[in-house]
Amino acid sequence: MTWWLLVLSLPSEGTAARMRAWRALKAAGAAVLRDGVYLLPGRDACRAAFAAVADDLHASGGTACVLQADGEDAAGFPALFDRTADYRALLDELAGCRAALTAATADDAQRRLRKWSRTLAELEAIDFFPGEPLRQAQAAVQDVEAAVRRLLSPEDEPHAAQAAAVPLRAIAEYRGRRWATRRRPWVDRLACAWLIRRFIDADAEILWLAKPSDCPRDALGFDFDGATFSHVGARVSFETMLASFSLERPSLLRVGALVHYLDVGGVQPPEAHGVERVLAGLREAIADDDQLLQQAGAVFEALFVMFEKEGSA
Repeated sequence: MTWWLLVLSLPSEGTAARMRAWRALKAAGAAVLRDGVYLLPGRDACRAAFAAVADDLHASGGTACVLQADGEDAAGFPALFDRTADYRALLDELAGCRAALTAATADDAQRRLRKWSRTLAELEAIDFFPGEPLRQAQAAVQDVEAAVRRLLSPEDEPHAAQAAAVPLRAIAEYRGRRWATRRRPWVDRLACAWLIRRFIDADAEILWLAKPSDCPRDALGFDFDGATFSHVGARVSFETMLASFSLERPSLLRVGALVHYLDVGGVQPPEAHGVERVLAGLREAIADDDQLLQQAGAVFEALFVMFEKEGSA
């Protein structure tokens, strides 16, 4: 992979030129290698951005040179363009809006969505190595947009179909049912099973399948291809269940963000590393899946209680 380098010396006088250069480099998403040396991927648009800064500096009495470099010693360069912190800030704002969204706040939320959509577009333009954080942010914006539309549109007005729409389900209709998922569960399946027994049916029977095709006809499958509840769009199975049963309260959304990261990546919540270590230890130490669920369920319950407490503080 090739890279563009901008080596510059700002004019000794002229605050305006310095500020223009700083703003242009920030807007272009340039990384700082050292004082006066900036980096962008080897794309034509990136070279044009550096060239524009260089031309402006030359005209203002500074010096600048655009150079091309190969990738032989550049293994660490992509990490310089990690936008996770920016996505986390956006996701936090969207989560706060989603949690407080009511008919009374929908108009204000719609106005704020315009700003968030612009922020997302600007981030996407400088996310040169996109991954799960971008998909997560896109899904969060779409989720808030859909929720706002539902509140602002008349009840009899048809709503635009969503590519990743999740059908709403009544909890009462899912009590007394059997549930099934793959055996030796990891974070998404464990979280789903905890959610089922905590919020849907405390006495739910959960079957552990050797393979998805073993799922009985009368059982509700979750977290495998073709299951009743599985990944939908950017949502992992736990997040799909939250949306399906209208359980998107702030504390559970925080649990969902944690499960999402540990299952498919994305923006890392601060609790992620510790929870992952605990769950991995439990899975290694406990061979029986029912016992594993009991112990892992206590972890999710503790997280939920703490998030509830923090939300009411």
